[in-house]
Amino acid sequence: MKGYSAQQVRDAEVPHLEAGEPLMERASLALARECRRTLEDEGISPAHARIVVLVGGGNNGGDALFAAAALAARGARVELIRTSSRAHEGGLAAALAAGALEVTGDPRRVAARAASADLTIDGILGTGTSADPRLRGGVRDLVAGIVAARPSGKIVAVDIPSGIHPDTGEVPDPEAVLRADVTVTFGGAKAGLLISPASGFAGEIRLYDIGLAPDLEKLTPLIEVP
Repeated sequence: MKGYSAQQVRDAEVPHLEAGEPLMERASLALARECRRTLEDEGISPAHARIVVLVGGGNNGGDALFAAAALAARGARVELIRTSSRAHEGGLAAALAAGALEVTGDPRRVAARAASADLTIDGILGTGTSADPRLRGGVRDLVAGIVAARPSGKIVAVDIPSGIHPDTGEVPDPEAVLRADVTVTFGGAKAGLLISPASGFAGEIRLYDIGLAPDLEKLTPLIEVP
């Protein structure tokens, strides 16, 4: 598997976005498919599952919201926990229209609900994270609370687990990183997913090409692993 930098993947996306290609739609459909597969592998019907979505303010949050809409439309009980004052407007509207509900309130109660879900989708941060990817403030407290509660369900990360560095694999605050069972990544695997210690938080990596493969093949990856 080849691991690319976050910037390489973003650059590969540019011509496709300028051409109006529906990259987010492709990513969210792949994410929803892998969430259903993860539940089914556990013997849980996606139509009867309770799914919690941790929604960030960037594109990862948008991917998660559109996936939430697809899952709710198939009968899942979907709860949205917003971790930013911003949210992808189209994704949020789609998720709410499909029957997803927003969860707010006491942080400990919210963390407990996430920890007891059949599946939790980590869509907080993505490849646009800063040089120091650690979570901060209330978001950090929320995720640390979920970690401390020892989630009983599966964790699916969108593109990368929030709190790891996408290029170097650094994990500066491991107590506030949800250890994914599955990471669904798009276009090309991010190098950090293949480098310790972050590789230990990624779980099974499921890579979906959303149309970027020919562009990435022209580049030299940061890392290649067997």
